[in-house]
Amino acid sequence: MNELIQQLMKAVGLDQNQAQGAAGLVFKTLKEKLDAGQFSQLAQKLPDIQGLIDLAPKAGGLGGLLGGLAGALGGDSLGKLASLAGGLKDLKIDFGKMDDILGQVFAFVKAKGGDSVLAIVKSVLSK
Repeated sequence: MNELIQQLMKAVGLDQNQAQGAAGLVFKTLKEKLDAGQFSQLAQKLPDIQGLIDLAPKAGGLGGLLGGLAGALGGDSLGKLASLAGGLKDLKIDFGKMDDILGQVFAFVKAKGGDSVLAIVKSVLSK
């Protein structure tokens, strides 16, 4: 996973703490939204995934509230993005960098897990 952290630092301009937290947020979202079998497939290809999840900021604040409201209103995609946005704010990362972060995660997942695992990830994270 250090490779992903380095990619986020270089390509997106994050510091190490921000890169770890952002990656953790993405994988935490995946863990919450995927069924156990799908997440297990992802975890087999990315064995250190839980370590990054543990580094994600805790849900809360405006992003957590908006995510919960959007989910309750049927806006699951909006809810996922709002939760991620709240976590990025906690890490002092501009929301405008979300697409760049997701792009790096998608490239990393494809390199490590192939197209089938990338399809699982995109089923949750694509807008």
